[in-house]
Amino acid sequence: MVFSTQRVQPARRALTLGLFAAALGLSSLAQAQTPIRLLVGFPAGAGSDAIARALGEKLKDELGAPVVVENRAGAGGQIAAQALKSAPADGHTLFLTHDHSISILPQVVKSPGFNPATDFVPVAGFATFANVLAVSGGTPARNMDEYVKWVRTQKDGKETIGVPAPGSIPEFLVKLISDKYKLDLQAAPYRGSAPLTADMLGNQITAGIASVPDFIENHKAGKVRIVAVIGAKRQPLLPQVPTFTELGFANLDDYPYYGIFAPVGTPQPVIDRFGTALQKVLAMPDVKQKLTAMGLNVAYEPQGQFAGRVRTYTQAWERIIQASGFKPQ
Repeated sequence: MVFSTQRVQPARRALTLGLFAAALGLSSLAQAQTPIRLLVGFPAGAGSDAIARALGEKLKDELGAPVVVENRAGAGGQIAAQALKSAPADGHTLFLTHDHSISILPQVVKSPGFNPATDFVPVAGFATFANVLAVSGGTPARNMDEYVKWVRTQKDGKETIGVPAPGSIPEFLVKLISDKYKLDLQAAPYRGSAPLTADMLGNQITAGIASVPDFIENHKAGKVRIVAVIGAKRQPLLPQVPTFTELGFANLDDYPYYGIFAPVGTPQPVIDRFGTALQKVLAMPDVKQKLTAMGLNVAYEPQGQFAGRVRTYTQAWERIIQASGFKPQ
């Protein structure tokens, strides 16, 4: 994926910079109160929402303007992405999202209504995380082998695994697990991780695949049990849980990412200013501790480095999606 930039006429550029200066508190006090919208593609209470609010609270001090988290939930972040596309490139609207909205949706949806390569520009990355397979209290399984054995012996090899969205990486992981262990596993798409987790806690579904931030608190409380994590290394919060790579799965070493995106055409000084503010916020011990406790691997990535990560990650999953035979819906 190659992100492009758009040339802005001098008059428009001056106007855009002036508007963003107002939002950053670089002019009058009245102007400084112009809010910055931070779009999130998932509902309040979900992992992405909690992350956005933790960052927004600190970013407002660095930027000198209110940072308002705006939940545009639905379709795995597609609605929020479309909102970003239609927003003015004036620095007042940004999009906090993970890999699904940027790297996966355009590959699994026929007409997503946006093209990340031409409609968006990456601002900065701030974390990676791991998708995990977790089992509910409705199964006695304590690890992957026990889960596979339980499905074979108690469910005749057939079972349903919940995923946060259709056409998502968790859905493709379900197929990979089914193929490896020669089971008949079917993905059950939910509208986000919150309802999925609720059904797991109520033993309405016996397993789910989502991110560490989605499951970590209930895992710690013993209400669900994480039995496998994506990535090349075990997660610091889950040192006893093996990776899918350790369990014999290939090509699952790349970590999903979190980052900030802006509408294409947003002036470079605007992007640089926000990136600098984000870097300062991530260096705050209380912020890093809070995000780490959610299951994130916190690390600031400037625009160029982050764009490279997005490109590499997108290409890796493009190969997996094409090999699966999945047809865009």
